[in-house]
Amino acid sequence: MGPIRVAIIDDYDVVVRGLATMLRLYSHRVSVQALSTSGDVSEPVDIALYDSFANPPADRQTIDTLLTNNKVGRVVVYSWEVSEPTVAAALENGATAFLSKKLPAAELVDALEKIHGADDAPRVFPGRAETAVSTAGDWPGREEGLTQREAEVLALITQGLSNADIVGRTGLSINSVKTYIRTCYRRIGVSTRAQAVLWGAQHGFVPDRPRP
Repeated sequence: MGPIRVAIIDDYDVVVRGLATMLRLYSHRVSVQALSTSGDVSEPVDIALYDSFANPPADRQTIDTLLTNNKVGRVVVYSWEVSEPTVAAALENGATAFLSKKLPAAELVDALEKIHGADDAPRVFPGRAETAVSTAGDWPGREEGLTQREAEVLALITQGLSNADIVGRTGLSINSVKTYIRTCYRRIGVSTRAQAVLWGAQHGFVPDRPRP
């Protein structure tokens, strides 16, 4: 059996390309067939891997678009947020499985193989509890020292979301959102939300696929 054919989906080109680079060492097991910031997949793939950077993990529109594409075998969500309500919503919306971004690359590949290989495979792969951050892949602002979570919060600020909106989108607590905002502002050298929005717009934080 050949490698699993995978399409990587996200609104940010840097994110999908970063995840593809993360999987490159495992090309004999996982073959990245498509990178999409439009949600379109034009060639057959076994798994569409939806990276939820700056988007709801259980996003019905994205999952539905992939499920109705006859080129896509299964839809798998890849996210930081692995709470029971979020996972349940994604699975209810049609996702086959839910993978945590805390998974190291090797374990991510193992999970994709299990999902592809058996209908009775686990549906949730939460990763290691002790892993707080991941340095794999890529994201806007990484070169400026932003963590993935800080970058995700800044991306949502750049899109005009309020703190309450960010809580709803990411599953973070309001205190965590405020903490990420403070550390993010410190890293990029701004002190106001307007300055952060301007900085984000100038440094790749506007989605390559605008959401309606």
